[in-house]
Amino acid sequence: MVRRWSPPEVGAPLAKYHHLAAAPADSELLFIAGQVGTDATGALVGDDAAAQARQIFANIETLLASAGSGPEHLLRLFTMVAGTEHLAGFRSTLDEVFAAWFPGGDWPANSLIVAAALAAPEIVVEVEAVAVVPARPAG
Repeated sequence: MVRRWSPPEVGAPLAKYHHLAAAPADSELLFIAGQVGTDATGALVGDDAAAQARQIFANIETLLASAGSGPEHLLRLFTMVAGTEHLAGFRSTLDEVFAAWFPGGDWPANSLIVAAALAAPEIVVEVEAVAVVPARPAG
């Protein structure tokens, strides 16, 4: 369904991502707003990047499921981390989640920036996503 690749004419990706991702013509694009580490009640789950990222990825999986999609349909992630001190915690959680979601290493395109701050001082990670909603049968 989703096709992801990195052509050899461009330098290899620096982390767990591919340079390109394409959606099939018979599908819809799904844009997921920036997710932060809040649970269903709106409470932030922790003050560290690992805990917040774990919740973010759980939220993304729930949002994808609500649209009839799943992690295997992710085209792109855009990750924001508030300060370099939070990179290790985020990356360790990303490794765990990607091992479960993409055991074959077929990762989506991903960009990561380090920002001075996010929307509130206690938020240390935010992730946006673009995914594909598989074509639904006619009828």
